Amino acid sequence: MNTIATILLWFTYFISLYFAVFWLVVFLTKKKNMAKKELKEFPFVSVVVPAYNEEERVGPTVESALELDYPKDKFEIIVVDDGSKDNTSGVVKSLQKKYKNSGFSLVLLQQVNKGKGAALNNALKHAKGKYFICLDADSFVEKKALKIILPYFTDDDVAAVLPALKVKDPKNTLQKLQWYEYIINMFYKELMGKLDCVHVTPGPFSVYSKRLLEKVGGFDEDNITEDLEIAFRFQANNYKIIQLLETNVLTLCPNNLKDLYKQRNRWFKGATLNAIAYRKMLFNRKYGDFGIIQVPTVILSGVIAVIMISSILYYALKPQVVYIYNLTFVNFDIWTLLKAITFDFKWVDLDFITLFVALVMITISIYIMKKSEVSSNERLMKYGTFSVLSYLLFYFLLLGFFWIGVLFDIATGRKQKW
Repeated sequence: MNTIATILLWFTYFISLYFAVFWLVVFLTKKKNMAKKELKEFPFVSVVVPAYNEEERVGPTVESALELDYPKDKFEIIVVDDGSKDNTSGVVKSLQKKYKNSGFSLVLLQQVNKGKGAALNNALKHAKGKYFICLDADSFVEKKALKIILPYFTDDDVAAVLPALKVKDPKNTLQKLQWYEYIINMFYKELMGKLDCVHVTPGPFSVYSKRLLEKVGGFDEDNITEDLEIAFRFQANNYKIIQLLETNVLTLCPNNLKDLYKQRNRWFKGATLNAIAYRKMLFNRKYGDFGIIQVPTVILSGVIAVIMISSILYYALKPQVVYIYNLTFVNFDIWTLLKAITFDFKWVDLDFITLFVALVMITISIYIMKKSEVSSNERLMKYGTFSVLSYLLFYFLLLGFFWIGVLFDIATGRKQKW
């Protein structure tokens, strides 16, 4: 058992170090900095808000879209109520009355509950814009976003352009940890963009070429992560996805472990199932760096997480099992066993190789955090040393436990929707 655990642990060490160093090299060598562009004309666009039981948040989201610095007669907002059980539709109808003479179009589509993919496809059928923009009902877009994003649709093969995604007003420690995660993920997505291997177009204000979106058949209505699947499909058709950091969209994040687990369970499960569904791209040079690097990364992320958590549990629980086993020889006379314990610490007994790997990983993580601070124009110490250390040392252990739940769900065939 020790041999198997050691082999698996070294496998995770090697893979983790390999990808950490790989992305570090990409950062240091790839200088694919796109020149800033200016919008010279104002094409008609469709901003789509899919909503399910969002009566408290759909109003502020729609109004944040209304504040876009863009001609009001050049965009429409389509809210799709996917069979909500609350007053989502009522809120939208009130907004229609409020802005009746404001010069823009606010459309409400109501349907029986079919899921987010079906809601987006319903909007796609009605959308009049040249560009199709998804805006989740828990997200808020910057005023300048459209004018910054649209100029990057310069080539016919650009399928989507994405803003930077950040957490809005984190309150508790858990939300602050997610704030760090999003900031650092945006830095990695910038690196992925340098290699044309962005693998997800998130719901908060991803801007699509409607022509290419329709060409590939719209969104997968049976997929629990339709934003990830459509990105895989674009990549499978050799279309481009551009990640920008010049403008932001803010999103609300889970404020408790239960909701965070529910969200990440869907994300991780969707990523795994989509990577398996597109396994033909795995190590296939036809799909460039996306097939060689990104698809293996998506698949191995869960494997590494499960191995790491299993190894930690194994090495943490093994001494306790041995201790209980030894108690059986003294009829559970704990005092006698305690008297026999001696402390004979020697430096040579330390696992220096494991400590070295851990030191390298922490050093790279700190370096990446500092670079993320610059690229995101954020100050990472704004929430204090405790939050930073918690993120570095504990947050990914928490996500690792979530991966175990994902593995169980996949094995048992458990499904979910929104």
